[in-house]
Amino acid sequence: AVRRPKDGSRVCRGCFLRLVEDEVHRTIVAERLFRPGERVCVAISGGKDSTVLAEMMTVLNARHGYGLDLVLLSVDEGIRGYRDDSLETVKDNQQHYRLPLKIVTYEELYGWTMDKIVRHVGTRGNCTFCGVFRRQALDRGAALVGADRLVTGHNADDMAETVLLNILRGDVARLQRCTSATTGSEGALPRCKPFKRTYEKEIVMYAHFKKLRYFSTECLYAPFAYRGFAREFLKELEREDPRTILSLIEAGEACKTAVRDDVRMPSQGVCERCGYISSQRLCKACLMLDDLARLRVGPAPSAAATTTTTAA
Repeated sequence: AVRRPKDGSRVCRGCFLRLVEDEVHRTIVAERLFRPGERVCVAISGGKDSTVLAEMMTVLNARHGYGLDLVLLSVDEGIRGYRDDSLETVKDNQQHYRLPLKIVTYEELYGWTMDKIVRHVGTRGNCTFCGVFRRQALDRGAALVGADRLVTGHNADDMAETVLLNILRGDVARLQRCTSATTGSEGALPRCKPFKRTYEKEIVMYAHFKKLRYFSTECLYAPFAYRGFAREFLKELEREDPRTILSLIEAGEACKTAVRDDVRMPSQGVCERCGYISSQRLCKACLMLDDLARLRVGPAPSAAATTTTTAA
């Protein structure tokens, strides 16, 4: 029998797999994540979360007749010894699922790789650059394949960590929306999170029991991320009470109605330079490219470049 980390119940392997799949299906239905006929980009990095996401979206799409046109989307940040290896796993999985794969790169979009950025700015704050660039790269890649929605492998642990981070930063506006299963509805491309209530440990177990191939090496620059402190704290809380993860998510959801009406996210417009969604004259990616250009003493490219690599 298998002991579920979420609630301690004991089930056989087959029942465990079906229980996890059914829970994700219930999240998809309850949150109304998709509509029949939509083209959905599955963000896949080769890691455990995105590999299980690709597997489960394929299985559930067939089992429940969602009627979705699935496409795999990867981002190459340009981290030698990490992303180049993980993309080989992505390409192997693409052959297994027989889904189209689109790969976009920082080098082609921004004229920089993360290795080059770290050489200029060091390991302090480099994850901020990567987070901003990656988010925009996923949106641009999804737009290139004509996707209606983007689906990511953010799990319950990730959401609970984000709640903690927003509390630590005093970011009440983001605290209201960080537990939403769908974000970005106000823009051109909604982002969906089917694993909103799925524990990280159960994702690992699911991958193990299904013998899925995934890349397990941590990003070379991840140990320097501020999120890591929240992650370690959350793991300590989980050891004391596994329900802590869902309790934090529920607390974040309660903030949607408990916070004053005048506390809102900034209104969204578009970047004057690249046309990406932005609450300021220039989007964060273009501002960061300006900073990097000053360090390199060269012209600042727009974040609007869209040269990509495609694997059929």
